[in-house]
Amino acid sequence: MAGRWVELELDVSAFDAERFEAYVTRCSAAGIRLTTLAELGDTPEHRRALYELNKECSADIPERGAFYSFDEYTECRLEVPPFDPQGVVIALDGEAWIGMAATSDRGEFVVNEMTGVRAAYRGRGVSVAMKTYGMAFARTRGARKVRTFHHPANASAIAMNRTMGFIDADGSDR
Repeated sequence: MAGRWVELELDVSAFDAERFEAYVTRCSAAGIRLTTLAELGDTPEHRRALYELNKECSADIPERGAFYSFDEYTECRLEVPPFDPQGVVIALDGEAWIGMAATSDRGEFVVNEMTGVRAAYRGRGVSVAMKTYGMAFARTRGARKVRTFHHPANASAIAMNRTMGFIDADGSDR
C-alpha cells in the first residue's frame, strides 16, 4: 500500500446536522429511503443483501484486494461484539439496496467502517445523507467521536468526510 491510512475523526457534539439535512431531504424527494438494518430486520436475507452491497462498493477502495467470502464476512464483520444493526444505514431505491454506511460501537467512540453507494447513484449526495442519518447512532450510544479510516488514494471519500467536519485524528487538519 502506498502511504499510510488517513485517520479522520469528528466531534459528535460539534456536528452541524442542520447543515447536512438538505442531503437527507434531497434523497427523500428523489424516492431514496434511508433506514437501518435493525428497522428492516437483521435477517439472513438482509445480511446477504448487505454483503453483496458491501462487496460491490468495496471493489472501488484502492488496493482493497479480494473481498471476504460470505462466511468470512459474517464471521469477521457481523458476528462480532461491535456490530449493531442499528448502526448500519441502508439507502433504498424502491426495494433495491443502493447504499450503506456501517458504523460500529467501540465505547467512547464509534467507527464508520464503510460507506458506499452503487456507481449508478453516486454524485447525488447519498453518502452524506446516510452519514448524516447515521449520526443518530453515535448520539444514542453516547459516543463523543466518530472515527473513519481511508486509503490515501481514496480522495473522494476523504474530501466528503472533511466537508462534513472530520479532521485528522492526530488533531491537525491537513
